[in-house]
Amino acid sequence: MVTANETTLQHLLEGSKQYRVPLYQRTYSWETKQLRQLWEDVVGLAEDRVTRDSTHFIGSVVLAPSPGNGPTGVPQYLVVDGQQRLTTLTLLLCAIRDHRATHEDAIHRGRMNDLYLTNPYKPEAQRLKVLPTQTDREAYQACVDSTPHAGGRDSIGTAYRFFAAKLVELDDPDDPFDIERLENAVISGLTLVSITTHPGDNAHRIFESLNNTGAALSQADLLRNYLFMRLPTRGEQVYRSLWLPLQDQLKTAKNLELLFWLDLVQDDARIKQTDTYSGQQARLDRLDGEESIEADVARLCGLGALLHTILTPATESHAGVRTRLQRLDEWGTTTVYPLLLHLLDRRRQGTATSDEIASAMLYVESFFVRRQIIGRATAGINRILLQLVTEMDRTRPVDLAVHDYLSTGRKHYADDDEVRTLIRTVPYYLNGRAKQRTSILRWLEAEHGSKEPVDLSSLTIEHVLPQTSTDEWEQAVSPDLEPGETYEQVHSALVHTLGNLTLTGYNSELSNSPFDVKRAQLDKSGLVMNQDIAQQSEWGRPQIHARADALAERIIAAWPGPLAGAKPGTNVQWNLMNTALAAMPAGSWTTAGDIAAVVGTTTQAVLARLGSVPTPHAHRVLQAGGLLSDGSREVLRAEGLEFDEHGRASLEQRLSFEDLAEASGLDLEWAEEPADRFASQLHEHGREVAEAVLEMVEFWDELGGSLGFGTGRSETSCFLFAREKDEEGGNIWPFAIYPSGRVEVVFQHLLTRAPFHQAALREELLRRLNAAPGVDLPAAKIEKRPSFPVGALLAPEARAVVRETLKWFYDQARSTVFVGAAR
Repeated sequence: MVTANETTLQHLLEGSKQYRVPLYQRTYSWETKQLRQLWEDVVGLAEDRVTRDSTHFIGSVVLAPSPGNGPTGVPQYLVVDGQQRLTTLTLLLCAIRDHRATHEDAIHRGRMNDLYLTNPYKPEAQRLKVLPTQTDREAYQACVDSTPHAGGRDSIGTAYRFFAAKLVELDDPDDPFDIERLENAVISGLTLVSITTHPGDNAHRIFESLNNTGAALSQADLLRNYLFMRLPTRGEQVYRSLWLPLQDQLKTAKNLELLFWLDLVQDDARIKQTDTYSGQQARLDRLDGEESIEADVARLCGLGALLHTILTPATESHAGVRTRLQRLDEWGTTTVYPLLLHLLDRRRQGTATSDEIASAMLYVESFFVRRQIIGRATAGINRILLQLVTEMDRTRPVDLAVHDYLSTGRKHYADDDEVRTLIRTVPYYLNGRAKQRTSILRWLEAEHGSKEPVDLSSLTIEHVLPQTSTDEWEQAVSPDLEPGETYEQVHSALVHTLGNLTLTGYNSELSNSPFDVKRAQLDKSGLVMNQDIAQQSEWGRPQIHARADALAERIIAAWPGPLAGAKPGTNVQWNLMNTALAAMPAGSWTTAGDIAAVVGTTTQAVLARLGSVPTPHAHRVLQAGGLLSDGSREVLRAEGLEFDEHGRASLEQRLSFEDLAEASGLDLEWAEEPADRFASQLHEHGREVAEAVLEMVEFWDELGGSLGFGTGRSETSCFLFAREKDEEGGNIWPFAIYPSGRVEVVFQHLLTRAPFHQAALREELLRRLNAAPGVDLPAAKIEKRPSFPVGALLAPEARAVVRETLKWFYDQARSTVFVGAAR
């Protein structure tokens, strides 16, 4: 028997009571994703409650009366389910209390403690209204009691710091009631169902049954169910006339989910695809009545028709728009979809013409191409594209607004001079995705305007100066060497640049052939770019540079650059500094230089700001080397910061600018993509080693494998996946590459992955890799994780062996026979 009641956090916490988390519950584990979702729900609710008495349902808590309850004392309940939610909400109240006590009136500390967080005047064991598991208790009590250790590095402290930083970000100096509204929304506006079991029920069995769930519904399924729950009388008609045609047009649940996400990011670029259902539910909660819900489904159907055009560009009637859609589709990034949907919707509404949206798409295409040319293909690209819709100027013609946005700020939109300079030196073949590199070459051929149409779809990239050199090529290139240069240096500098690359359908036949052989074959090609190469009598540095220069001019003519004179934005986001500092854990420190890197300004400007404007945790900003400039050492020591005999703060407790960004959940323009970070870290071993390793990575990509990267910033590892986690048989990879200098062969991982759970295949993998010069994996470590140095890949013979081994591994891992055997 259970009793269920809808309630608020206020009713749940007011009065003398205690909610104890049983030992069989896991420790507190909410991460930034869940914290951010709760925060956004609360902020949205607070805004809604300005004009109407809104509530927001956040789930349930299942409670069981404690067996130790007696006729006197504080009533105690075991939290059977919902402890993560209940703990998080009280941590949010702690952060609100501390913020209001600091910035408004100290009276808020005692008020909120007595009402919602503690049972005043009760014995210590009964003082906290929420009592987490023993592992979390000390960190939680530090937050409730506002000790110097509040907001440490554990999960409890991280949640408290997240909310503290968000409150700093939210607090508007010109609005004295914004934080009060937020508190009221948390206390009175959040609703939940309190389910209470009867005395004698087995709380642990209830917990087990609640968590014994089956397969989860997709977000599209959940949203459909929720929509039609809101349509009790019109549901059947809306399903037949609107939902079913939409579903048939988009064909898959994945495309439906994509539509719902695209709809959300038109207004908020921060929403992740995994949060689509919760975001749409929150939006639909603000609609009243069946007519409003039906109208919204009709609106989504209109957007669905536009998404169908984006997914199938051939259905677009305007030639210019169709070409641009086809190219952006070929580029292969879904993060451009929000902009494309916005552009097509502007045309549908009559606020943009087809020519204008085609022009806007050309600027995006140009942005992609020019970044690829200068070697910045992926840096920050997703964030830039997602924010474009919400941040561009809606008062200007749409193509000009897109051009303006892409041209300003640190977006790496290469200007003409950068294209001309870097095209000679950037290793084009090693940057970005293989498909995108090939696409640009195909588009360049199309820009030649050949009178004979050639099918470019099956062509692949050919290195004219081959990747694996020969004596004949060394003799051909060496006459152009400068004093002190070696052939190996020149070969390495030229081989992967765009001037040395072309398209061909005879890649394997050409291989390492001398230039005379290649020239004869290229002269038969229907491609204008190949005929240009065939006209050369020899092929070395002068010819490669001359071709790069010619391609640069063609790129400049085909793809417009940023606005002339556009400069990166110079407005300093001091609120960004406040957010980052508010998120610092107790017992940590940083420097003004680190903060300057986060904000994008100078160290002197940060020091001046800290000295003139009240700033969260300003006392944690020390001089370089951990020296103090004021008398805050005892405060810092009370927070857990350690000092050496010379008074310097511990370097192990310092937060770099990357740590600050990570701690506060910031997505900064300078933040590198993991793939870029991996590549740049490899270059610490020298350009030759980096290019040798990246050649292997590229080969894996061309085989059809996928790449995964570690999350570490000091060292970002790379994994070569032959299967993904959700594929039959589970994920599998042969080795991991660490930029510190080793290639780790993961025999231990392969023990449980078909078909390599068979000892014979693992032994064959060992034998094949050991055939490469410089690789010597001990047979005794066939069930461990032995490694070989990345420098071994410098030798062309070793790379050839590893390439053959990777192909063999990939074929074995993708074998349906072996995958089926793993069922």
